[in-house]
Amino acid sequence: MLTRREALLGGAAFLFELRRRGASVSAAASQPSTPVSFAVPRGACDCHTHVFGDPQQFPFVAGRVYTPEPASVDEMRRLHRALHIERVVIVQPSVYGTNNACTLDAIRQLGATARGVAVIDEATPDAALEDMHRGGIRGVRLNLATAGVTDPDVGRKRFNAMGSRMKGRPWHIQMNTELPMIEALRAEFAASTVPVVFDHFGGAQAARGTRQPGFEALVDLVRSGKAYVKISAPYRSSSGPDYRDAAPLAAALIAANAQRILWGTDWPHPDSTPAAGRRATDIAPLLQIDDGRVLNQLAVWAPDPALRKTILVDNPARLYQF
Repeated sequence: MLTRREALLGGAAFLFELRRRGASVSAAASQPSTPVSFAVPRGACDCHTHVFGDPQQFPFVAGRVYTPEPASVDEMRRLHRALHIERVVIVQPSVYGTNNACTLDAIRQLGATARGVAVIDEATPDAALEDMHRGGIRGVRLNLATAGVTDPDVGRKRFNAMGSRMKGRPWHIQMNTELPMIEALRAEFAASTVPVVFDHFGGAQAARGTRQPGFEALVDLVRSGKAYVKISAPYRSSSGPDYRDAAPLAAALIAANAQRILWGTDWPHPDSTPAAGRRATDIAPLLQIDDGRVLNQLAVWAPDPALRKTILVDNPARLYQF
């Protein structure tokens, strides 16, 4: 575990490096440049965001796989004003490990319009879970993808252990993983008494279409009501302009069960992808994504306003207990 001195020195080095690169400590995160092209319903929710605070106050874990630039609550407020979004879910990023202080602080600042998803481990006491619930947490995240976990046996063990912790608690388990893992653990997800949520199209890649291995398992879990899926961060799935090639994936999931579809930006778009010559402690600049263009694609994927209300308002209100 880092000592306080090590954490402070690490935070100071982080800020020094930002200034050396000429980066702005207060305005690194992207903001929309494209206006929203449809009427966003009242109570709409961005179901997948992160906040990266001052590293001197909220130090990163030593074993992280990337080091992000800051992204503040005030910047998030600007983003959502531009997008006409009133509610938000803040997801604990891997760089903080199981110290959820930054996420909880962001929820506190935003108040009743915010909820969160935490990261815990076997050492997290039940009393801490109760405190987190009072602080707005409504689920836990298993971040298998960023951790590089591809072995189904490991994934199954972690999911089952988390399911045991969540029994009797009004929370869900959020999975950041890939389609092969979803297919391998299909039976476990279907049998779970705890709601399951998959990040970012379940890791599906637009270029591979709706017949890629594992996508049918994801669609079946959504169709049966056994899982939610976030049609979020299309830039992680798509390589085409305006993410048009992600439309068949979104259409298949929405058609399967619109009651289990969530939408999110993944703001401020951290870049956890390994880069040649970049160490985990080097700053990985935030991706500059136009979230106006991202949100406008929802009107393409779900042209019916009533359907968009289901995805943007009703489903998040039910799952996150707004």
